[in-house]
Amino acid sequence: MRGNVKTKRQKKTKVGKKLRLRVLMKCVFSGEMSRAREEYKVDKMNPSSGSLTTRDFSVSGFSSRNGDIEQRPDIRNIEEAEISLRESSSLNYEEARVLLGRIEYQKGNVEAALHVFEGIDIAAATPKMKLTLARRGERRKKHSQDQSAPPMSIHAVSLLLEAIFLKAKSLQCLGRFEEAAQSCKVILDIFESSLPDGLPENYGADCKLQENVNNAVALLPELWKLADCPNEAILSYRRALLHPWNLDTSTIARIQKEFAICLLYCGSEATPPNLRCQMDGSFVPRNNIEEATLLLMILLRKVSLKQIPWDPSILDHLTFALSVVGDLKALANQLEELLPGILDRKERYRLLSLCYDGAGEEFVALNLLRKLLSSREDPNCIPALLLASKICGENAHFAGEGVNYARRALESLDKNGCNLLESTANRLLGVSLSSQSKSAVTDSDRVGNQTKALRALEKAGKLVKMKDPGILYHLTLVNAEQRKLEAALHYAKLFLKIDGGSNIKGWLLLARILSGLKRYVDSETIIDAALDQTGKWDQGELLRTKAKIQIAQGQLKRAIETYTQLLAVVQVQSKSFGSGKKLSKGQPNSAGILEFEVWNDLAQVYIQQKQWRDAEICLSKITAISPNSAARLHTAGVYNEGKGFHKHALEAFIAASAIDPTHVPSLVSAAIVLRQLDNTSKPVIRSLLLGALKLDRMNPSAWYNLGLLHKAEGTMSGKIEAVECFEAAAFLEDSMPVEPFR
Repeated sequence: MRGNVKTKRQKKTKVGKKLRLRVLMKCVFSGEMSRAREEYKVDKMNPSSGSLTTRDFSVSGFSSRNGDIEQRPDIRNIEEAEISLRESSSLNYEEARVLLGRIEYQKGNVEAALHVFEGIDIAAATPKMKLTLARRGERRKKHSQDQSAPPMSIHAVSLLLEAIFLKAKSLQCLGRFEEAAQSCKVILDIFESSLPDGLPENYGADCKLQENVNNAVALLPELWKLADCPNEAILSYRRALLHPWNLDTSTIARIQKEFAICLLYCGSEATPPNLRCQMDGSFVPRNNIEEATLLLMILLRKVSLKQIPWDPSILDHLTFALSVVGDLKALANQLEELLPGILDRKERYRLLSLCYDGAGEEFVALNLLRKLLSSREDPNCIPALLLASKICGENAHFAGEGVNYARRALESLDKNGCNLLESTANRLLGVSLSSQSKSAVTDSDRVGNQTKALRALEKAGKLVKMKDPGILYHLTLVNAEQRKLEAALHYAKLFLKIDGGSNIKGWLLLARILSGLKRYVDSETIIDAALDQTGKWDQGELLRTKAKIQIAQGQLKRAIETYTQLLAVVQVQSKSFGSGKKLSKGQPNSAGILEFEVWNDLAQVYIQQKQWRDAEICLSKITAISPNSAARLHTAGVYNEGKGFHKHALEAFIAASAIDPTHVPSLVSAAIVLRQLDNTSKPVIRSLLLGALKLDRMNPSAWYNLGLLHKAEGTMSGKIEAVECFEAAAFLEDSMPVEPFR
């Protein structure tokens, strides 16, 4: 009997709590608390008639009027309310508003939900929430003696934190991003001040505390980004990653990736992080790119350790970051560290070859491409064939291989019919044929390859209607090297028009073509126009060409002034390189090389003017920069020759040829001095001159001195050959630019 009475009493209490919950939610919606209390008293006295369970009412749009039943709220709201009631014997006003606001938010009534959440006094509840969280954290410690009850239940704290989060989401939906961020920040501030050492494991596992933390940590930086506050977003990302929030691995990885993307593309340079717990000697990023690179490398390491699944976009963003700073070798190292199976082997070969080519290690890239293009892998891979042809075309020793790759690419393209790819393949074929012509054994082979090169380049240009700057540049270069200067001039002007004058090499090539046509005034005007459109950093080559033009006109004093201006530019570059500036491919030490060339040119000018003391100073400068350079030894030989020390000059020229057997000026100068010292050494002189012409058939000095050698023979055949040599020398001298075209 007692058991039945007890059971009935428990049921009655449970029904009464549910009834109080419904009444309180109704009073929150209507704002009539006093009226609700009266209704509750009446309902308690007469629950069967006129109670809230049977009377028409509307809470958050849920109605039972006239038998029309709409969708009921999530049952979890009622369950959480019952938990809160059991813990605190009543559901207070704020908690009821949380449940009501959640219902409105779930239904999509964002404005109504925000109106409900704004009625909660978060500022008043914050101290209680902090104290509750702190005491719960202390209880989890083994030796804590504080047994005082917290001012709020942990479920009530969880409900209020969820209200703050949903308020931020509501503000986000309404486009009030900065307010949303400020609201979301409150959650993190509460946890940081309550638990400065971070959230313990399984903290709040019986409620939604950890879920609320995860949501707030991930949402805050996104809100700052939407509010167009990149610096605040970056600080929020750092806060998310540096504070021990007890986040799971996937959440941390997602935040790290989003942070890296923000750093790369936000357009705002953030202040470097200040790591208080930094270890001595550890790496601290100095800018956005370095910090993003570090994050992406950490993500790749997690992929290798199988902590997170493979995400191709990580590698895409890392490729962009390292390409910007010019450190493609580091990207290659990251690719090589990836476990087998993450990347397809063919894709790995292709990406690695691109990295090594961009890092200046062309032979490593070429070997990788050879593996990729083998019969066992993918012999018809068009991107790989084009890249291999490009690498080979830049080196005369592999030019024949480059021609083969380009032709294979064209054969593979026949089925696709892509004009752009076909144009690219023809351009690379033309470049490789032009490079191959320089190492041709016979004149017929050389002329044949040059003709084929021009034909391939012209076909490439027609496929894109002569609107590709790269094709126009190579057409200009090949025509100029074949001394077809009028055609070269036409293509050079067209190149500058298409390119918009943004590329310095176009200005330089045009100026050199004009100098080959002996139009020195026009050539210098072009250089001046280029100088006006470029910054100090890029003026080195332009100023050097301008000085060479002035020397060709006999204006040596003006040339010295130009070289002095150039040395100032070199000094600025040297300081920048010394401070750790990255250099791009093809400029391994451009500041040092340019400085060497300037002092070397000045030495030649002073030798020409017989200013021996100034020439010696310049020689000492280039000796300090590169003591074992063939160019330095050649200039020293010219200095000794000018002073009449022919034996010392010959020794210097021979030493230069020994260091660099392809140094044509040393070979020609050695032949000239040897002929002056010992006219009986004709076989040696002939060998030196023919070796020079084999390397550079466009050298007028070599042809002229070979003609003198044939003339000295005194035979009819020798005289005929001498005339041919003199004609070639005269033709080349008339079209000789102040600097080589290439």
